[in-house]
Amino acid sequence: MSQRQNERPARVTTQTLQKMKQDGEKISMLTAYDYTLARIVDQAGIDVILVGDSASNVMAGNETTVPMTLDHMIYHSSSVVKGVEKALVIADLPFMSYQVTGTEALKSAGRMMKEAGVHGVKLEGGRTIADTVRRIVNAGIPVMGHLGLTPQSIYQFGTYQVRATDDEEAEKLLEDARKLEKAGCFAIVLEKIPTELAHKVSDELSIPTIGIGAGPDCDGQVLVLHDMLGLDKKFQPRFIRRYLDLEQEINDAVQNYIDDVKNKAFPNENESY
Repeated sequence: MSQRQNERPARVTTQTLQKMKQDGEKISMLTAYDYTLARIVDQAGIDVILVGDSASNVMAGNETTVPMTLDHMIYHSSSVVKGVEKALVIADLPFMSYQVTGTEALKSAGRMMKEAGVHGVKLEGGRTIADTVRRIVNAGIPVMGHLGLTPQSIYQFGTYQVRATDDEEAEKLLEDARKLEKAGCFAIVLEKIPTELAHKVSDELSIPTIGIGAGPDCDGQVLVLHDMLGLDKKFQPRFIRRYLDLEQEINDAVQNYIDDVKNKAFPNENESY
């Protein structure tokens, strides 16, 4: 077990992340969507588990995150929470569960906390949701922001290209980050923005930034677990590092199982009653 795992408190909290930023210690974050993988990721020592609406892509096979409902997210989140003992568990509020009114957003966040048992929620957007963030935070629910490429708005953007590459959009993103911090966000995900801008945002804010495709200068990093494990090699954006090739390993294992069944090598005498 690493020194980091030995020193980590029994439960990571939003205050833990704040102290990590102050101490210059990077924050590790991965997604999870089910009990089994959440348990493994937590035992490995991850700081934060995000129950992302990316479940729409990797679990349900949808092209975008838009089809996910609040009930879907509560189901996945409650499964993850059951497998976690130490990590901070944050769940995405899905598309149209918080954009219509602040009252609806608060109800959605409350359901996520009460029914799923997560420790906070994540919302996409900047100044347009600042009042909503403030309302949720004032109710005692921690909120993580999300700026840059916001997948729930893909039909508005029309592309998954890097965001905030021009001065005007970069300044707008920086101002959005300031407003989210002022509204009470405890951290902000920065997705697919230039490294220089992510560095500037991270330096200016007192709350942690978590990068994905935003360079090394954020206070932490997040990846989709299925991407990091190499479960879908067709999806190959520049920012992913694959630590395993599980797609190939699982394929090999299944073929070996099929061969053993066909050749009557499984089950053997020790595997029978």
